[in-house]
Formats: sequence, structure tokens, C-alpha cells
Amino acid sequence: MDQQQLMVKAAWLYHVEGLTQADIGERMNLTRRRVNELLAAATREGVVRIGFTSPLAENVELEARLCERFGLEEAVIAPTPGDPRLLHAVLGRAAAAYLDRLIQYRRPASIGVGWGSTLRETVRQMTPASEPAIDVCSMMGGLTRGSEINTFEIVRGFAQVLQAQCNYFAAPIYAESSQSRDAIISQSVFEKIFRRIVGVDISFLSVGDVSDQSLQVRYGLPPGTSPADLLAAGAVGDLLGRYLDAEGRPVDHPLNSQVLSPELDDYRNIACRIVASGGRHKHAILRATARAGLATVIVTDADSAKALLDG
Repeated sequence: MDQQQLMVKAAWLYHVEGLTQADIGERMNLTRRRVNELLAAATREGVVRIGFTSPLAENVELEARLCERFGLEEAVIAPTPGDPRLLHAVLGRAAAAYLDRLIQYRRPASIGVGWGSTLRETVRQMTPASEPAIDVCSMMGGLTRGSEINTFEIVRGFAQVLQAQCNYFAAPIYAESSQSRDAIISQSVFEKIFRRIVGVDISFLSVGDVSDQSLQVRYGLPPGTSPADLLAAGAVGDLLGRYLDAEGRPVDHPLNSQVLSPELDDYRNIACRIVASGGRHKHAILRATARAGLATVIVTDADSAKALLDG
């Protein structure tokens, strides 16, 4: 047989008849290495084309494209549910599965978390573990009114499901003024909290938009600040309570000097920065976060992933 015939026959025996490379070598009187070379050539030259019939294959491709486009360490894409009300649960399931694997593999000493509906669903769907050596801490101040998606409930939930240590950041998300913020973070107790926050091994946050769908817009903005003010300043959403423009840069608005959360430059020093969010209203802030390199891992839905790649 010539080279082409050898290649086609080896590929047929392997992909159609299901023979092992050792079986093919024995039948065709070839070494196993030679069989491997023929199979590789068949794929490279298009004699064999491998396809996937699972609808999840498209998501795997989207993950690869997102990583390449934005320099991500990892992307986790979940199917977009037909009912938008199920999106938080779908993203929470995907994020929980990823965190389960990540914690087992990396054995982090500390995890910093934010708050929101996606994080609440993540906690609900994580596999219970016993990790008493892990410190779970709040990455930012929280809402002043009680809520199951508040930072205090979220950090406690993560600590409980992991049987880990729990560290609260007992402060509102925004101080009354930039002067008040400076006075607060200059206290030794808060200096220690901020050092601990930016020293975590893994951070896990969501992002918010500038609409009534944002819980922070509804419940967390201080008196006198409106979404219209933020939009006029060029904001497309927030990360860590810091409002960003379409390129992921902090906008020129007083709120960014009042927020009780780490500076973005300090936040970037965290090695693994996971951002989990999705939905049409989050596309602009997700894109800004990705463009600015503020996330090393993005967990989102398929429609949002396509929007990020198209933007």
C-alpha cells in the first residue's frame, strides 16, 4: 500500500471498527508508533473529521475562544436557560462545580467572596466539605438592610458549606464621604482587614449593572446618588462596588472614593480572580471586566459569552 492507502485504512480501523492502535499494528504489520503517525496525519489532512453531537460542545468552544480573546486562565460556560428567572441557579450550579474542583486541586488557604444572587446559588449547590484550614472572608462592605444575598449571609454560607473559618467585613459598602472612608480605613483594624482581603488565594465575585435589576442600585446606593448620575459619568456597572466605564476603568464619580473595598490595583494582585455573572443586562460590565483583565476566570452563560466575543 502507498502512504495514502495506509493512512485511510488505519483511520478506518481505528474510528469505524474500533480497533486499538496495537490491534491495527498487528493487522497491518506496522509498529504502534507508525500507526499513531498515520492517525495523526489522517486528522491533520482532513481525511478524518471529528465532530461532536452534544449541544455542550458549543459551550466548550466558547470557553476556548473567551480564554484566547481575553487572556483568561479559565472560562466556564453554562447553557442559557429559556426562562431568565433560572439564570442565577444555572450559573450557580456551574460555579459550584468549578469551585469544588478548584478547591480540591489548589488547596487554597483563603477565599474572598462578594455577594449577590449568583453567589447565593453557588453556596446552595456546592458540595459540603471539611476545610477547617481555609479562611473565608468578605471582600467588601455590604448592604445595611438584611437580605439573604448580603455579604454577611454569603460569607457565612461559604464558611458553613466548607466547614471553614469565617471573617466578616462589618461595614457598609459606601461611607458617607471620601473623608469618612479615609478615616475608616486608616484605623488599624481596617488596615488589617484590607491586607487580609487582598492577600486571599482566590476571590469569587459577581458584577452589577446600572439598572433597577441591580440589587446595589435598588438597595445600596447612598442618598443623593442616582443611576442617572452614574450613567452620565460613563458607568456601565460595578465590580467590588467600584463603577467602571466600558473599558473597565473607574469612572470619575464621588462614589468611587467612598467605597469600602480594595483598590483595583491591589485586587489585581490576587492570583485567581473569579467573576460569575450573566444575562443581557450584565453584558456591558462583563465585557468591561474582561477587557481590563480584572478576572482570570469568568463563569457566565452561552448567550453572554457570545455577546462578549462579538463586542
